Amino acid sequence: MKPHLPKPTAAFIGASWTALLVGAVGFLAGLWNSDMQLNEKGYYFTVLLFGLFAAVSLQKAVRDRMENIPVTGLYFGLAWIAVGMSLLLLTVGLWNASMLPSEKGFYAMSFLLSLFAAVAVQKNVRDLALFKEDALPEATETDAQPIDRGDAAR
Repeated sequence: MKPHLPKPTAAFIGASWTALLVGAVGFLAGLWNSDMQLNEKGYYFTVLLFGLFAAVSLQKAVRDRMENIPVTGLYFGLAWIAVGMSLLLLTVGLWNASMLPSEKGFYAMSFLLSLFAAVAVQKNVRDLALFKEDALPEATETDAQPIDRGDAAR
């Protein structure tokens, strides 16, 4: 039995996508316009992608457990570790970077906004999929119709 959740509102869906785009595009625009070496830009870009994937993966694992869908403890633990590692990698990178404190704060805040928004977007996508699934009429055995296979089956 699936829990019945309300359909996400258009405002929440729009706010989630907007936050994701503002956070990720802001982070990437900061990288593009920075005076960092290409290897530094690549490091921060990879940390952003890793963090987004880890956050969505953790949200999915938490939601699966909530809905009694089996999730191994190993995967659940790895998802938590991946989120923690992405935060640690960003923190270590920014701590050792030769940037102004305001730049470091910009990257940290846009990163956190992106991770939070990715979780919200994933939640909305999953809720909408469940809502569409619940809206479909349940098929019964009496509804089953024989399939006409035409001449190929004769």
